Amino acid sequence: MMQDVPYEQWANYLEAIMVKYNVRPQLLLDLGCGTGTITQLFAEKGYDTIGIDLSEDMLIVAKEKAQKSKLDILYLCQDMTSFELYGTVGCIISVCDSLNYITDEQELLKVFKLINNYLEPGGLFIFDLNTEYKFEKILGDNTFAQAYERCAYIWDNYYYEDEKMNEYHLTLFVEENNNYSRYEELHYEKAYSIDCIKLLLKEAGLKLEAIYNDNTFEECEATSERIYIVAREQMKEKQ
Repeated sequence: MMQDVPYEQWANYLEAIMVKYNVRPQLLLDLGCGTGTITQLFAEKGYDTIGIDLSEDMLIVAKEKAQKSKLDILYLCQDMTSFELYGTVGCIISVCDSLNYITDEQELLKVFKLINNYLEPGGLFIFDLNTEYKFEKILGDNTFAQAYERCAYIWDNYYYEDEKMNEYHLTLFVEENNNYSRYEELHYEKAYSIDCIKLLLKEAGLKLEAIYNDNTFEECEATSERIYIVAREQMKEKQ
């Protein structure tokens, strides 16, 4: 499934946002880094990078990729709702709808407060979200399937409008040793309104700079499926 994800395009777009807001971080944190593809792309661009993820299995893959590419990347196995760093960073990114997986508003507020704490004065926080429109109108209560050369998947999706919760059951078939192995995954993502995100960012002490439609510098619309939010650290500047 992930071979369709435009990682390089995302990394270039994130860097363009940093340029637009005049931030060139010496140290960048990728929160919810998974197998480290985005983290590694920024390391290849010359940034000092840290990746945080809760999955030890994904971090094993990330470390192997970094070692193979001879890149010095610090990977930490931590929960993003309680992560710790040794100091501050100039920019924090979180993509691949990682923050939709935080399904409680107060837990998301904890994440935002930690981000504010670990950002340098004036540092940027850039993250993406799947939108309510995407969950309700695009994914809805539908089944999706796709076959590739050596794998296939079936995606059974359910959206609960009252709870603004998206549930999907993923069945994967992966070719291994001339046979296909079957794997089952269950995922939950929360749909957050823009008003809710604005309130949580403000409560965390972060200044909202912009909300963009996916991979553009255009304002998001009612039919946007993925949005990017740009926020800036501001409180430490006033101390």
